Amino acid sequence: MHKSNATFYVNQIGTVVRDGDDVLLVLEKSVIPALCCLSEFSHVIVLWWAHQLDGEDERKVLQIQPPYAPNTDTGVFASRAPIRPNPIMTTVCPIEDVDEANGIVKVSNIDAMHGSPILDLKGYFACCDRVERPVVPAWIPDWGPWLPRTGIGLDE
Repeated sequence: MHKSNATFYVNQIGTVVRDGDDVLLVLEKSVIPALCCLSEFSHVIVLWWAHQLDGEDERKVLQIQPPYAPNTDTGVFASRAPIRPNPIMTTVCPIEDVDEANGIVKVSNIDAMHGSPILDLKGYFACCDRVERPVVPAWIPDWGPWLPRTGIGLDE
């Protein structure tokens, strides 16, 4: 078994900004050229940092009881919980608009909070990013096949 204590450096490329009903991915000026052609995609994969839960104690939590699975204990790797050894989160978001000149991507339905650091953006490629026959455990009874088009609001 390989054991490593490697350190990795990740640069924040932007910030999630919630402005009323709008959700904006506001990018650092240095990465704005990377937006070229993103507007041609319908969706973007956003990798973001769960900064409000990035503490030494939170990083040690390896099992949780997800709010969507009452009376079920799971490992954090079997959940979408922001409490994890590395609080790296990912959300697929519909693109509403891309303002390349100002480095702003307007999206909907991201589960990141206002001020969450953005680590990376990736155009959603259906051939690579979707799964034909996904299996979800029976202990997640109330989640349908799709998230609602609107209504995921984490306004904190």
